[in-house]
Amino acid sequence: MKKYIVFICFTLICFLVNAQVAIGKPNVSNNSTLLDFGTDNKGIVLPTVSTNPSDAVAGTFIVNSTSQSINMLEGTTWKNLTLNGGFSANPFLNTGADVGNGVIIGANISSKPGVLVLESSTRALILPYVANPHTTIGNNASIGTIVYDTTSDSLALFDGVNWHYWQ
Repeated sequence: MKKYIVFICFTLICFLVNAQVAIGKPNVSNNSTLLDFGTDNKGIVLPTVSTNPSDAVAGTFIVNSTSQSINMLEGTTWKNLTLNGGFSANPFLNTGADVGNGVIIGANISSKPGVLVLESSTRALILPYVANPHTTIGNNASIGTIVYDTTSDSLALFDGVNWHYWQ
């Protein structure tokens, strides 16, 4: 009987805890953060696909190797965020196979498809902060690297050839 009570208490605690994750730093910056990164001059590398996924949800970011662009699903329309391609010869292009069903942070389950799903209505992703990524990281970045440029206060995306900035 004692084992059942401990198991039930542990299960209830698991359902009540909201996960917050810090990568490259000891803890999350603030309570509005679901996923936070350290201050190393590194970014997030987006997944590479040959066709934009039909089951994607709004806010999905991908690298499309066919159109040679970084795309985001805005509502029901895919937007090209890099405007010009040209990265097919870049050796950093990830053409590997899908290796799993993905990871969910912030909930136990999600109906959203993705390699990494941040499931929360009250918390957000904080991108890695990098000052001047075009010089700090340069062209050594992998295709689809995404960071927050602290110098220009903008989203920075690397397409394998150029850095693109969105404010």
